[in-house]
Amino acid sequence: MKTLGLVAVVGALLAVRLLVLVPFHIPSGSMRPTLRPGDHVLVDRLQAPRRGDLAVFREPGSGQTVLKRIVAVGGQTVAIEDGALYVDGRRRHEGYANPKAIDSVYFGPVRVPRGAVFALGDNRADSLDSRSFGAVPLSRMVGRVVARIWPPPRWGMPG
Repeated sequence: MKTLGLVAVVGALLAVRLLVLVPFHIPSGSMRPTLRPGDHVLVDRLQAPRRGDLAVFREPGSGQTVLKRIVAVGGQTVAIEDGALYVDGRRRHEGYANPKAIDSVYFGPVRVPRGAVFALGDNRADSLDSRSFGAVPLSRMVGRVVARIWPPPRWGMPG
C-alpha cells in the first residue's frame, strides 16, 4: 500500500514537471543584471505572461527558446528614445535594466499587434529581442518565470 502511494506521488510530481513547471537554463548575458549566465529558472506553462513579467518563448524565425522581459502587450505602442523605453508615449521606469548597458539607439514607435507581446532583454546593449525579430505571437509562449532555482544563494523570484 505504501508503495502505491509513493508511485502516485512520484507520478503526480512528474506530471506537474512535464505539464506545468519546466526548468530553463540562462545561456547568455542578455538579461543581466536580473539573471546571469548559468542561472536556472522555473517556468509556469499555465500562466500567461503579462507586461513586466519574464517570459520564455520560441523566437519568431529561428524557433530558438529564449527568455526576455515583456514590456508591452497587444495594442500598445513601443518606442525607445535616447535609451529610454516609452510605452503608449509614457516613459517607463526600468529599475531592473542596467543603466550602463542601455544604448542610446532610437527605435520605433511600433504598435504591438493584438495577440502578441513585445519582449526586450534587460541588458539592451547585448540582447537579440523584439527590436530585431518583432513582436512575439502569444502562440509562441512557453510560459512565465516563477522562480530562480539555481544557484542556491540567489533562489527566489527574479526582479
